Amino acid sequence: MTTDRFTAFQGSKRIAQGSREALARELSPLGPHPEGLLVFSDDSGSQTDLDLTGTAPAPRGRPRLGVKAREVTLLPRHWDWLARQRGGASPALRRLVEEAMRADRDGPTPDAAYRFLSAIAGDLPGFEAAIRALYAGDADGFAAAMDGWPGDIRDHALTLAGYPAPYPANT
Repeated sequence: MTTDRFTAFQGSKRIAQGSREALARELSPLGPHPEGLLVFSDDSGSQTDLDLTGTAPAPRGRPRLGVKAREVTLLPRHWDWLARQRGGASPALRRLVEEAMRADRDGPTPDAAYRFLSAIAGDLPGFEAAIRALYAGDADGFAAAMDGWPGDIRDHALTLAGYPAPYPANT
């Protein structure tokens, strides 16, 4: 099981980073609805909610695993191969899916940086140029388009895109 990391911004300033639980503990003194607080997943770049009320009920009993039975259509040779795998078809398919999901997370993609920037920097000058450079794989153009932006936003976007932050051209 992986622990997802999140980054919290208040306005344009990065104020905390860590697991969902660590952020909730660290940010709870700000109150249940702090003004200008945005929390983003470091894996996907998506904005997420964070419960700062401290009233979340503790889980009781055994947690549900969330297993759902659905139909999968495969060729006979695929079913034969799956039947020979350790544990059978279902565990083998779960392992294959988990490996693919890890591979997706391992390499940065422009999508995470895009989602983050769309939520926090869509009104900043050069936003469109930054996004064009991001999807073109132009690290220099991406960094240059964000020149003059708040450093925490720029550096987090560079990190999500897989570029070093602070990017050498902006130091």
